[in-house]
Amino acid sequence: MSDPFPPCPIPPDRLAEAADLLAQGGLVAFPTETVYGLGGDATRESAVAAIFAAKGRPSFNPLISHVASAEAAAALVEFGPLAQALAARFWPGPLTLVLRRRSDSPISLLATAGLDSIAVRVPDHPVALALIRAFGRPLAAPSANRSGAVSPTTAAHVAQSLGDKVGMILDGGPCRVGVESTVLDLTGAVPVLLRPGGIGLDALEAVLGLRPLCPRPDHASSSTPRAPGMLSSHYAPALPVRLEAAEAAPGEALLGFGPGAATLNLSPGGDPTEAAANLFAMLRALDRPDFTGIAVRPIPDAGLGLAINDRLRRAAAPRG
Repeated sequence: MSDPFPPCPIPPDRLAEAADLLAQGGLVAFPTETVYGLGGDATRESAVAAIFAAKGRPSFNPLISHVASAEAAAALVEFGPLAQALAARFWPGPLTLVLRRRSDSPISLLATAGLDSIAVRVPDHPVALALIRAFGRPLAAPSANRSGAVSPTTAAHVAQSLGDKVGMILDGGPCRVGVESTVLDLTGAVPVLLRPGGIGLDALEAVLGLRPLCPRPDHASSSTPRAPGMLSSHYAPALPVRLEAAEAAPGEALLGFGPGAATLNLSPGGDPTEAAANLFAMLRALDRPDFTGIAVRPIPDAGLGLAINDRLRRAAAPRG
């Protein structure tokens, strides 16, 4: 776990300008260790509505509320012993906890899709933490891209996807992790993994003392998901994606993993951490009209490979 108050590379006057924009109900894109987020005041219905409008996002898909500390999260949700243990181990970091909403929680009901739970996390990035502290309130922040499209891992990706729909983009360089946070539901008797991500099952089990349940098969197609990123078609480029491909078909680009020739290779050495960091940027780079589709070589379904394959399956799912 990193220092929760590392130096921020964004000048103070720029942060103050961003905080003022958020206070007026505007939107600010900012980097986290996972992907760039499209931030708005999580306590303000109009700001949350502006996020949905900018992304073209279904309003039934809940948003994560980003805070600067576990203490700030505990003011929003019922923060029990399991949440405390997980926060102590993984926050700041790529773990989102879905917890029961406190009766006095100020989080917008639109941000939670009307559910009795709130998804919260503390991001591990100096710009994100500095912005949240400067603003002084929780930030609802889904990925800063059109809904269902490939997630952004650089400021340039945000500009390409959203253009003038975002009031300000804070450029903190490429995202370190490159796939979204793990989402763990603690609202029931047994923890449930809603979305694989930057924290693996083994690491969660080591803290929980048990292995979280995996989502039911109907979770991805649920009309009211419990967390972001659970729609069956998500993270999708414009071109069709074909998984478990040994080679590219005529006209296709080949996204490789491990040794072997490919149009682009997530990790020639077969390193899932490197692959996760490259995933969204390479999907974007291959999403070009001179290809007919994107073929993807197999990636082991273990560790970060679980999160990578989850994103690839959603990218390859039939489009609604």
